[in-house]
Amino acid sequence: MAVRATVTRFPIDVESLEESGLPWGVTVSPFAAKDENGNPPVYGSEGHLLPRCENCWAYYNTYCEQEQWAWTCSLCGTLNGLSSQSVSRYSQPESCPENISSFIDLELPIEESEEMQARPVYVAAVDLASSEEFLELVKSALLAALEALGPGSLFGLVTFSHKIGLYDVQGPIPVVKNVFIPYDSDGTLSMELQDVMPLSSFLAPVDACKDRIASALETLRPTTSWERTPGAGQGLDGVFLGGRGFGSAMEALFNYIGSEYGNTFALARVFAFLSGAPDIGAGQLDTRRYGEQYASRREDADRALLPEQTPFYKDLAAVAVQSGVCVDIFAVTNEYTDLASLKFLSIESGGSLFLYTSTDDSTLPQDMYRMLSRPYAFNCVLRLRTSSEFQQSHSYGHFFPDPQYENVQHIICCDSFATYAYDFEFANNAGFSRHTSELPMLQIAFQYTVVVPPDELANAGSNTTTRAKHSLKKRLRIRTLQFGVGHSINEIYDCVDSEVVLSLLVHKVILASLEQGVREGRMLLHDWLVILTAQYNDACKLIQSGHGGSSGVHIDVAFSQCPQLQPLPRLVFALLRNPLLRLHEEGVHPDYRIYLQCLFSALEPSSLSRAVYPLLTSYASPDKQAYPRHSLSRAALITSGSPIFFLDAFTNLIVFYSSTADPSLLFPPPQDCLLRTTINKLKQERCITPKLSFIKGGQDDATVFENYLIEEQDVEGSGFTSVMGFVSFLEEINQSTLEYLK
Repeated sequence: MAVRATVTRFPIDVESLEESGLPWGVTVSPFAAKDENGNPPVYGSEGHLLPRCENCWAYYNTYCEQEQWAWTCSLCGTLNGLSSQSVSRYSQPESCPENISSFIDLELPIEESEEMQARPVYVAAVDLASSEEFLELVKSALLAALEALGPGSLFGLVTFSHKIGLYDVQGPIPVVKNVFIPYDSDGTLSMELQDVMPLSSFLAPVDACKDRIASALETLRPTTSWERTPGAGQGLDGVFLGGRGFGSAMEALFNYIGSEYGNTFALARVFAFLSGAPDIGAGQLDTRRYGEQYASRREDADRALLPEQTPFYKDLAAVAVQSGVCVDIFAVTNEYTDLASLKFLSIESGGSLFLYTSTDDSTLPQDMYRMLSRPYAFNCVLRLRTSSEFQQSHSYGHFFPDPQYENVQHIICCDSFATYAYDFEFANNAGFSRHTSELPMLQIAFQYTVVVPPDELANAGSNTTTRAKHSLKKRLRIRTLQFGVGHSINEIYDCVDSEVVLSLLVHKVILASLEQGVREGRMLLHDWLVILTAQYNDACKLIQSGHGGSSGVHIDVAFSQCPQLQPLPRLVFALLRNPLLRLHEEGVHPDYRIYLQCLFSALEPSSLSRAVYPLLTSYASPDKQAYPRHSLSRAALITSGSPIFFLDAFTNLIVFYSSTADPSLLFPPPQDCLLRTTINKLKQERCITPKLSFIKGGQDDATVFENYLIEEQDVEGSGFTSVMGFVSFLEEINQSTLEYLK
């Protein structure tokens, strides 16, 4: 569980918080195997016996003062009694994880009602209203997935177009049974899927049927227009409009597999492969809104295209959760698919949203394999508690709040990369005491379930008949942290983590964009930097003016006296130039914007920082690094004199050989060199597979590389006056800060 704060010394009171101009909060990656310093938790059992505070319900931890029969809560100061069982446990403190470390992971007992044969269930839902290229890509992705699935897993294959196809792959040849999807938006299927094919025939054991599943995948073909029913997808004057009943197919599928939830499986994962927008049946989407001329109606396209056009998929996500299903959506399309409406099905059921604009260089097979190879937890509950002087004000991330309890979040499915963010505020005007030794406390409790495969359970005496039986393990992970207090603004500025500040800013601007449009999100970000600049200059007494007029005022916009704040102007500049916040008329596809919103709001701070402001390093040769970091400008390329540059933009990795590079340098770099080792390590550590490109300057088209060099003053060709280099941006912030100070 990695926890990072915007400031490691908290502001002492409301006034100090406002004077700093900084967001105050933390990011939490609850299922990360280690903390932010690389330390693992201390593991133990009997988590249900851990004492809890009678007042605030916090868990006993290493910061609590303990007497023989009582303990004082480190969060609220309440004196609690200890049971005789706890007294005897704590008579040997070094035997209990909670007395050894403030980061613990304890096993919880499984209740009888939860004892079940918890086989992992995976279902692939494939769009047949698509192309041959799309299906070839999906086949390779699913073959990669089959390699990653553990023994004892069950796999089902379903297709959708104007009809739903269920596959039985357990016999010698694959059998498919179809049911047609009614064209109208409220039409229900003529029969339940359970009546079309029993679930036991549909879900096949991967170990025994891997080859047969592969054979079934080979039979997938796109539906041709004459195959579709007369009602489906017939447009005006016989013009064909499609036939992709995605909503109806998902609704029927959840009801179908949900019948075995809590019996055969504890979590089913559905992989939905889409090549366009749903256009028949329940949940059909009108894609004409993308082509509308918003400018002529004085309407903001960025505001019009970000909200969902129907609550259907949000409601369907709730059905998925009730059915124990988590949905990952893989959209492979360059057409408008309205991900603004579809995204809820994935993010609110605990899944992910992936977008690939082309089948040619898509990393879909690698992403599938990677996603299924890493451990994940499910049915998770996350609870953050604070000491009494401050409290949580907002929470951000892909979870849903508990309907009954405040500040409790439910996460359906969580991997080690998933990250959530919290904003803090003071509970009253008093703030933290200047005179006592009591420091701000934070406790994060994360209860989760994992499926343990049979080989991990096997002991010397087990027999082979139980080999395929998976079991559930329930665990409780607790992290208790103590923070310092900044007694002056300078103390607070000296302990800023700019990457975490960026994380909170990204969550806030995404929220503002969704509620009020992208322009509002841009203004919020710009104004925040202006206010921070003004507060910093005021705090550091840097504002000097000549004879009371503003003409002689000098503003330090580069935060030259505070190294911790120095990355922020560049990060804000880069974020304003990111497609997340660029305007519709600049050619940003609304689906790509939605994809970035979903991706950025789940990334941990270092990854997000890399995605917003890429890292450019240079190499003297493939085996020798020259400089670890350059600014993103052509000037940096020229002045460094290095022949090879490596750009890491999180989703893209680019190796660029300058046109003046020595021809004897091997291109592309050989597999056994330092540069390749660095690239392979980065690819291994990513939650998604970055796209790798090699570009030879002077020979290959270098546009994709040059587009990342955002700091140039002279950005030609776009025709937008708003595009300016970093130096002009700082001048503009300087002017705005002067206006603000007036």
